[in-house]
Amino acid sequence: MVQVLRHKGKRQKPQETRGRFNVGIPIAKRPAEVKKRRTFGHWEWDTVVSGRGKSKGCVATFVERKTRWYVAIKMPDRSADSMECAIRAMHSRLPEKVFKTATTDRGKEFSCYSVVEKDLEIAFYFADPYSSWQRGSNENTNGLLREFFQKGTDFNMVKDDELGRALQLLNNRPRKCLDWRTPHEAFIDEVLHLT
Repeated sequence: MVQVLRHKGKRQKPQETRGRFNVGIPIAKRPAEVKKRRTFGHWEWDTVVSGRGKSKGCVATFVERKTRWYVAIKMPDRSADSMECAIRAMHSRLPEKVFKTATTDRGKEFSCYSVVEKDLEIAFYFADPYSSWQRGSNENTNGLLREFFQKGTDFNMVKDDELGRALQLLNNRPRKCLDWRTPHEAFIDEVLHLT
């Protein structure tokens, strides 16, 4: 039975492999409406990397908490500048009211948060260290993305249409938590009802 599970029964041990920063608003101060997924426009953001010792290419991942709609944008590296560019690209593609809050980990790539908060008016909240479950939608969907691009995949070599196809399949997969609607259907419905 364990063989069919995505993680094969293995638990990850926390490893301090890269720098973190200790500023910003902790997740404990995030409004209850965000936690309960009752309102639209609250996001979880993260990065998926190529792998250790591989290219520095990675993708910035964004998932809207209520609808589970998922986006991945290729980045040349995991720097704050690259993340800021990815966030701005994402923000420019969608209506402004789609973005209210973002919940991230404290990876160095999110040290751009104060500029993004000020310029784009998106409130940032930071998960506790080694608490990936606090951003469960993003962590789960990143795991699903890994089924298309195994660990060790060089994201610099992944073509845009390959990534786009994976995202299309993930966003058009019916979800029980959405009453068997797809994330795409749920997201479009929310966008159409923005005031």
